[in-house]
Amino acid sequence: MSPKVGYAAGAFDLFHIGHLNILKHAKEHCDILIAGVVSDEMLYQARGRRPVVPLAERMEIVRHIDVVDRVHAETVPDKLDTWSELRFDLFFKGDDWRGTPRGVDLERRFGEVGVEVVYFPYTITTSSTVLRRALATLEGETPDDAVGRAAR
Repeated sequence: MSPKVGYAAGAFDLFHIGHLNILKHAKEHCDILIAGVVSDEMLYQARGRRPVVPLAERMEIVRHIDVVDRVHAETVPDKLDTWSELRFDLFFKGDDWRGTPRGVDLERRFGEVGVEVVYFPYTITTSSTVLRRALATLEGETPDDAVGRAAR
């Protein structure tokens, strides 16, 4: 039997316990875990802001997490294009996508190629957005100033 390959994508910006929890839970479901680190350009396209930590540094951090077997720079918006390159069996996603139009479409499209979408709950107490706001406050900026600065 061939090993189960899982793929967990994320920004992994301002790496925190929520990121670690998702990667640990993902590894419990597969033999080989590939962590996709979303590129700076893709984050800007999706969220309208750049990460605090550049891609190369985020990849280096994630590469050293013991449950991660491989790291992949995610530079395309379509997860099926990523699947075509990596051929994973399981795709891990936060449960905020479950039942949404985007989540249903993702499940349908992955189902057509035999990939199972597995949802995990987010760690509610910590998020990169909250950390970004806290840093802005410490620097005497408003959260909107910080977002604008990050987008430049």
